[in-house]
Amino acid sequence: MRFDLPEDLKLVHEMRIPVRWGDLDAMGHVNNTIYFRYFESLRIEWLRELRAEPNPEGVGPVMANGFCNFIRQIEYPGEIVARHYVVTPKAGSKSLDTYFTLSMSDSPDVINANGGATLVWLDFPNKKTVPLPDDLRAACN
Repeated sequence: MRFDLPEDLKLVHEMRIPVRWGDLDAMGHVNNTIYFRYFESLRIEWLRELRAEPNPEGVGPVMANGFCNFIRQIEYPGEIVARHYVVTPKAGSKSLDTYFTLSMSDSPDVINANGGATLVWLDFPNKKTVPLPDDLRAACN
């Protein structure tokens, strides 16, 4: 099953990620689990910029679900252009839908993989969901 990304996405962050030798599997291309690590690195860097990363003693995001569409192999050596997108959250929302694309830096307009994740904001000590922070909501508009 393939999941399509929505059309009304807002680009909120971009970074480059080197493909490491250790990312490869026995077939000589990046292992499927590593794609999720690339998505995670991109997501956490964006959240850190917004000062919205998880805080075990406070509030922060937890991933409720995630998916990846593997379109083309990513191979070593190379550098990935990772792009992070969001859909504007509804007022009072406790979750945020995020999306990602991975391309090689020598062909940044050719998508090798795309995916997404739903983040839910959680009050960790009380184990209860809370509305998205205002700063995060503003960054998504």
